Amino acid sequence: MTDQTSSGRRPPPLAGVRVLDFTRVLAGPWSTLNLADLGAEVIKVENPKGGDDTRQYKPPEVGGESSYFLFVNRNKKSLALDITKPEGQAVVRRLAGQVDVVIENYRPDVMERQGIDYAALSKENPRLIYCSISGYGHDSPLKMVAGYDPVAQAESGMMSITGEPDGEPMRSGASYADIFTGMFATQAIMGALFARERDGLGQHIDLALVDSAVAVTANLAQNYLVTGQQPQRLGNRHPFLEPFGTFQCADGLINIVIGNARQWERFCKDVLDRRDLLEDPRFATNPGRLQNRQAVRDLLTATFLTDTRENWIARMRAAGVPAGSVRAVGEALEAPEIRYRGMVREVEHPTAGTISMLASPLKLSGTPTADLEAPPLLGQHTDEILMAAGYDSSEVAGLRDKRVVS
Repeated sequence: MTDQTSSGRRPPPLAGVRVLDFTRVLAGPWSTLNLADLGAEVIKVENPKGGDDTRQYKPPEVGGESSYFLFVNRNKKSLALDITKPEGQAVVRRLAGQVDVVIENYRPDVMERQGIDYAALSKENPRLIYCSISGYGHDSPLKMVAGYDPVAQAESGMMSITGEPDGEPMRSGASYADIFTGMFATQAIMGALFARERDGLGQHIDLALVDSAVAVTANLAQNYLVTGQQPQRLGNRHPFLEPFGTFQCADGLINIVIGNARQWERFCKDVLDRRDLLEDPRFATNPGRLQNRQAVRDLLTATFLTDTRENWIARMRAAGVPAGSVRAVGEALEAPEIRYRGMVREVEHPTAGTISMLASPLKLSGTPTADLEAPPLLGQHTDEILMAAGYDSSEVAGLRDKRVVS
């Protein structure tokens, strides 16, 4: 691997790292998406009969490809391979000897049954880093129970603290348990790659969806461990800060954060022009405002209704007070600051033509992320991957005749 590309630009951080990806739906593909964005070559192994489940999550679709599949599989190659057949398992073993990372998100018995679990593949490649993602973990008494994001959100306690105080527990709009598990998987894989540079050894990584969901209950979990008291739902409010959360303006909602005494002072003086609030014992300190939470909110609600959210936000940002509009997804994607940062880009897709896609949020000055490439069609790179692994054209044709690959 060279230090620079032919253009003189340094390659992406994980250029030269090869990943064999047996994941589908979201948690695993989110992890390999991160690795691909950072320059790793990700070989996505898919069932020839339909591929990743999310290829069928339609509508919406474009060019015959589901929107769901498109969003999480950019910059990957697709190998359509039947791993239930001995010939398919032989292909996996050959590839495992040539890659750095294997990642899978099946139940713990599936890969073992095919003879391609960590114990088997690490014999082929002692430097192999093998990441398993499951619902409850490979050494859990519930290891054979399938894992799903909504269940993990429920069982982790996160739903109990999400929603309005007088409403039902709510699942988050995005699949946060899947997404955080994928992020933790990326973190663990990169840590294992770094450790391998030190000692030359691979290892097995065991990640559980429920573990990840519990971990990101964060300070609220720690509060319970310290006090023994169950955290409560507060909607858009904060347990320790006031004012905080959403307020209705003349033309829509804004979200504000008053995180310390300096911000409250600037808010009163420079935004509201209400210096008297700094002397009122009900409002002068954060503990006082928490004790008089409804009075604070009634006062601010009446005030914010007198002007537009754009004008209020301009005044707050000029005063150094954190605030922003509560946007619809489309508003966010069209916002000039989002477009300026390159978070939405166009890419050419084999069947859909030019499509807009989300891009990586990672910005590295010296080793930028990989150029955006369209998500693959099912089996699009099968021949390329097998030929690079040492199969000749007649062997590839033989595997295709036996319906091992497509």
